[in-house]
Formats: sequence, C-alpha cells, structure tokens
Amino acid sequence: MMWGNGYGMGFMWWVWPVGLVLVLGVVLLTIVTIRVFSNGSGSRAEGPQGNVPSGPVSTGRSAARLLLDERFARGELDAEEYRHRVQVLGE
Repeated sequence: MMWGNGYGMGFMWWVWPVGLVLVLGVVLLTIVTIRVFSNGSGSRAEGPQGNVPSGPVSTGRSAARLLLDERFARGELDAEEYRHRVQVLGE
C-alpha cells in the first residue's frame, strides 16, 4: 500500500547528508569558539614575552630590570653576570 504522493521515502535522500553537515558544522563552530576564547583571554593579559609586563611597574623597576630578574630566577644568569647587568642598567 502506498502512502502520500507515491514516492515513498526515496525523494528525501538529501536529508541525511544535510543533517550530517549541520551537525559537523555545529561541532566545528563550538571547537573554534572554545579555542578562540581560551587562547585569546590568557595571552591578552600577559606581556609580549608571556608573563613579562611591557612597561614600568608600580615598584619603579623597568621592564628591562624585571626581565633581568626573571632570567636570574630561572637560572639563565649567574650572580656575577646578574649584578653586572643591573649595574649597566643603572638600577
């Protein structure tokens, strides 16, 4: 027994591909949105070197001195080289 216009479900072959594309589009949009907001929010609050402020801080130290302090704290500079560079900076 035939229902409707006699074509059965054959005329709706396009529903599955369109539905699949819509679902994939929503998933892709969600992933892109999460990446934009998670990566963008953390990097905007930081300076050009990640966690180094780009200008003078309320302590009165310059950005160069702060960078020097961080390099010394990470062990990239020994004490003698650190003192020499602080002296060169004039601080």
